[in-house]
Amino acid sequence: MTKPSKTPLQVVQAQLDAYNAKDIDALLLAYAPDAEQYTLHGELLARGQEQMRQRFLARFAEPDLQARLINRTSMANVVVDYELVTRNFPEGVGTVEMICVYEVANERIQKASFAVGETRLNARP
Repeated sequence: MTKPSKTPLQVVQAQLDAYNAKDIDALLLAYAPDAEQYTLHGELLARGQEQMRQRFLARFAEPDLQARLINRTSMANVVVDYELVTRNFPEGVGTVEMICVYEVANERIQKASFAVGETRLNARP
């Protein structure tokens, strides 16, 4: 039995790096072709890379988009990130806390679930 060349932590970090670079092709390489994204304990957000491509491309259109990793923990094939994401909201630029739970198998993210916290708009000058 051969050891995987990428650990779950490396797969999730590659996904975060691609997200921040707005590199859709590199980001989708981190996900399995039939990967699924959900709200935490809830609704299906996307199934498969084509649906994810559309979701990510819409987000990548935001000029200030940036995810800052605050904390990361892992257990076996599950990686949990706590992030502070800067976004362009209709009301202005702000941040939102997110907890992202990734399940990795065969060196790809198979399932991702997201809990979204409160939006905080930046103070206007």
